[in-house]
Amino acid sequence: MIAATEAPVVRIAPGAVRGFWRGTPGAPGASAAFLGIPFAKAPEGDLRFEAPVAPDPWDDVRDAVEYGATAQRGDSGITLIPEPWVPGESTLNVNVFTPVPGESSASLPVLVYIHGGGYIAGSPASPWYDGRAFNRDGVVTVSLSYRLGFDGFGHIPGAPSNRGVRDWLAALEWVRENIAAFGGDPSRVTIAGQSAGGGAVLTLLGMPVAQHLFHAVWALSGALGDVTPERARTLSARLAGLAEVSPTREGFASLPEDRLRELQERAGSADDGKPLAGVRTLLDEGLPWGPMIDGDLITRSTLESLGAGVGAEKPLVLGATDDEFTMIADGQKGKLRFIPVSLALGRMGLDRPARKAYLAANKAQRSKGTAAMLGRFMTDRLFRTGVVRVAHTRSAADADSPTWAYRFSFRSPTMGWAVHCLDVPFWFDCLEADGVSAIAGDAPPRALAAAVHDAAAAFVRDGDPGWTPWSPDLESVRVFGGDPTVPAVVANGYASVDALV
Repeated sequence: MIAATEAPVVRIAPGAVRGFWRGTPGAPGASAAFLGIPFAKAPEGDLRFEAPVAPDPWDDVRDAVEYGATAQRGDSGITLIPEPWVPGESTLNVNVFTPVPGESSASLPVLVYIHGGGYIAGSPASPWYDGRAFNRDGVVTVSLSYRLGFDGFGHIPGAPSNRGVRDWLAALEWVRENIAAFGGDPSRVTIAGQSAGGGAVLTLLGMPVAQHLFHAVWALSGALGDVTPERARTLSARLAGLAEVSPTREGFASLPEDRLRELQERAGSADDGKPLAGVRTLLDEGLPWGPMIDGDLITRSTLESLGAGVGAEKPLVLGATDDEFTMIADGQKGKLRFIPVSLALGRMGLDRPARKAYLAANKAQRSKGTAAMLGRFMTDRLFRTGVVRVAHTRSAADADSPTWAYRFSFRSPTMGWAVHCLDVPFWFDCLEADGVSAIAGDAPPRALAAAVHDAAAAFVRDGDPGWTPWSPDLESVRVFGGDPTVPAVVANGYASVDALV
């Protein structure tokens, strides 16, 4: 047995790293953490807008006991998840959590998690992303960082496109090369993420060049990017105009980091000061910064790629919360209560026949008022219809494609809705972590956390979360935290979005 005071040291391709134990080595629930291990050189100077470059090897044992620098600078305030920022330039890092450091013969399944934040924010240093609970269940867990916003995804003539996507690929290549040293099996890697991270793993699922890097996918509230080339060029030119620089690599490189972040927000915003301003653009065009169809790394939209059968053999679980963005509309309910719900939906671009069918399928939500209905509509357009489209597309491409769908229906006692991010601490089974009570209340249901987390762990280990797979005739959906008088697995579980699909 390893002495409790002995820090774990693991040798990987570039050199040895020293982590730290949580709990007594060998005792139930004990695991080791290795934080801030670089998978690429710092993206600064000449490397700022380059594809990731492998780090230089090191000779001494490198301490890996603190989170590495993050691409996020300051607290963005746009997510409900505590995602700390860490200053520094070396922002391309991985964090590894393992119950068996150094045991290369253990061959445990591996979970790689990609954080969300709308592709402009977020951090892998969140206490919610600690892999302790997955370690307890025999799963080695990795979280990774990537370049954000314009630095990661903006169109720059003369620079590699989709630099943030290339960061994901480089981190996954690092996992493939090094994870065995931490007790993981590189042939049993499940990628997962929430929100933009959920969109990231779906993007990777649809990329032929990424198929060798993972064998299964879990997407929580996936927000697909698929930024068109035309939109990417327009946003880039708009940003250059705001900065009064040439729309070139040299022009953008002349901008200080904080100035570029400020201008990327203005360039991507459609806010005109009206209630819910910019929502229509967001619904119609998606997020401004994110994976771009560049004709090189990504040659077509994710749905088109999945429809062509890419990744069809890989097990996929995907789902969303019932009211991801209702809290946004709820903040405007004082103004929205004077607007008839049908008129409001019309202003959001929903034509009369679809509006009628959609309202009929959502009678319970409609009874809660215009704000609640608009919040459900935004949720459906941005997240829940994506679940159905991806599931249908995979089924059409390959009837045997292993796909499972779910809904997270537990309502936050502090916010009143099954809001965006609420499912994450249940999925990680980290209800005691900092910040959880703000979104899940002082006594979040442990049985629900056990159900969600156990399904995730089973999927990573065995490729099956434990409920009936999706099929075009049944459209089975596992409902977590719903009405206890209704079966946990229901048919046509996303029927309320059919008018929008």
